[in-house]
Amino acid sequence: MAAHVPKRYENCSFENYHPQGNNFTADEIFRSQSHALNDAQKLAREYPILDIGLLFIGPCGVGKTHLAVATIKSLIDKGISCLFYDFRDLLKEIQDSYNPIAKTTELRVLEPVYQAEILVLDELGASKPSDWVRDTMTQIINTRYNDKKVTIFTTNYLDETENPNEETLTDRVGVRLRSRLYEMCKVVQVKGEDYRLKIGKNRGRKF
Repeated sequence: MAAHVPKRYENCSFENYHPQGNNFTADEIFRSQSHALNDAQKLAREYPILDIGLLFIGPCGVGKTHLAVATIKSLIDKGISCLFYDFRDLLKEIQDSYNPIAKTTELRVLEPVYQAEILVLDELGASKPSDWVRDTMTQIINTRYNDKKVTIFTTNYLDETENPNEETLTDRVGVRLRSRLYEMCKVVQVKGEDYRLKIGKNRGRKF
């Protein structure tokens, strides 16, 4: 796809996102995933009147990337310029594009990221938070913030953890950048079990 969506996610849509759990018992997982679906659909439906991004927070395998892709696919159908990047892949492309001899910057890679009307940055905080990583994250996010561009983020790191040994999103991106995200995005917490684990178990039963 022109939006750079990975092949694995090309078929993601709102129609095939099915919240886990049971609507009749109104359990917490079903409610959180249903609300996440509604928030994604609302952005796709009401943009550009609704001009705040989304920050999908939750564990692996609960459909955060699915919802992010479904959102930009709906927006693309409306003729809106969208781009998808796994943040780790973006960092690698930036590193690979740098020419130390000519001292050229990463502008060739970054220009589409800056210019996309809607950007998905998947797996925010997944890369080790070195000074370079944090500087690069700050540069990208601040540029889009200053240009009033809508960005959709997904991350496995929560704002608060029950285990003191687990890192928070602030630990991974820094206090200043986390503060910026509060202003840029609505936080959408997605709860649930890892559906990939369920798929793996089901496949195991067939052998």
